[in-house]
Amino acid sequence: MTKFFIDQHGCAKNQTDGELIAGYLLKRGFALTQNVAEASFIIINSCGFIESAKKESIDAVMSIRRNFPDAKIILAGCLAQRYADILADSMPELDGVFGNGDLSKIGDFMESLASAQKTTQIFPQSGVCGGERPVLFNYPASAYVKITEGCSNHCSFCAIPLIRGELRSRPQSEIITEIQRLVDDGIYEINLIGQDLAAYGREPGFAAGFSLRTLLEALSALPGNFVMRLLYIHPDHFDLGILDVMIKDPRFLHYFDIPFQSGDDQIIRKMNRTGSRAAYTKLVEDIRKKIPDCVIRTTFLTGFSGESDAAAENTKSFLSDIRPVWSGCFPYSREEGTPAYSFKGKIPARTAKSRADALTALQSQITADALEKFVGTEVSVIVEEVISAPRDSEQSDCDEALAIGRAWFQAPDVDGNVVVRYDADDPAQADAVQSGNIIKVMILARADVDLDGRFVSLQYDLRKKSERKFIF
Repeated sequence: MTKFFIDQHGCAKNQTDGELIAGYLLKRGFALTQNVAEASFIIINSCGFIESAKKESIDAVMSIRRNFPDAKIILAGCLAQRYADILADSMPELDGVFGNGDLSKIGDFMESLASAQKTTQIFPQSGVCGGERPVLFNYPASAYVKITEGCSNHCSFCAIPLIRGELRSRPQSEIITEIQRLVDDGIYEINLIGQDLAAYGREPGFAAGFSLRTLLEALSALPGNFVMRLLYIHPDHFDLGILDVMIKDPRFLHYFDIPFQSGDDQIIRKMNRTGSRAAYTKLVEDIRKKIPDCVIRTTFLTGFSGESDAAAENTKSFLSDIRPVWSGCFPYSREEGTPAYSFKGKIPARTAKSRADALTALQSQITADALEKFVGTEVSVIVEEVISAPRDSEQSDCDEALAIGRAWFQAPDVDGNVVVRYDADDPAQADAVQSGNIIKVMILARADVDLDGRFVSLQYDLRKKSERKFIF
């Protein structure tokens, strides 16, 4: 049986693409291996969003070719979709370039590659690719579900429309069916993803009357013990009506990922956004007024073309005003093909990084203050990984075993964690603190962006027999 390995890069949207690729190949009779040395085919599922991500994916190709000279190496994903011809011509290390258009064609591509010298297949962006995902590149009990593909916002700095095309919304019935199957398989945490969840159903030709709010209402009708998190909602399109739906159903986590990008009106306009600092501040206030316990995450770009010292200070003071629990900050990456590529007023990389560092330092203090509020409280935690059982280790004199998990206010991969201490000699505790289970934890202290806690009780045992596997 021919074995393949997937080297995963990029965002959660790209991760679901990798899971779909694995599903299609498994159905075709290929075998997925976690040992890259065993693989006849190595698929690098690349990211092409910003310069550093491109470099990471290209470096992966070079490294894998050096270490596994006999394998067939395929570049898939966003970088492949965006630069297919260039990469096929300039990288002899590659045996194939596939892209991220119609993922269902991956089986045909792999079989043709077996007898071909070099193959490039790039399919147009159409619809939202779906299919079985028997393998999830996640910790147990958590999954991403894509509800849109592409983006029609056309922020001036963003290459997504160039890579993934214009907005396409996935049929509501498909989303509901997939989530129900995931829940039936023991998935507890459903993370809804897309380039902009607020855009769901907004494209011309999509079924009339459908929106993010109607989708959430439909999901609220699903039975089952699970929670849902909304990741990435463009601030210019945020529908406050979804808050009423979320309040009625406690399974919707009060977590909002809203990428503001800047707190300066002039820069916001140059980014081709319609909002303003005042509008964004009011949006945060309105959400908090309606849902006082909400957690807000955001992102900022520093060093965007024309960003003056005063504009940078405006963003910094905006961050101080809205005080999100989490935020990421990235120096601007100038991407060819985007409107901003030709903008004047380029900011030196050192200045952009210095401004990002300043925002990061400020956010660290804001996060510390926010997390302190959880100390002394009991929270539900999804166990991701059991790290150690010290009594079984000759090198440890610690009486406690450790596990890593996340509470509702911590999204996978981007936020902090909860370090869970428990007694591995207690059979009940050792059985409860297992990857994929939901446990109650008393938070004892904050440690930087993480929390330290002690096991209290098992809340939900989600271990069940399923053909779905997890790779993490």
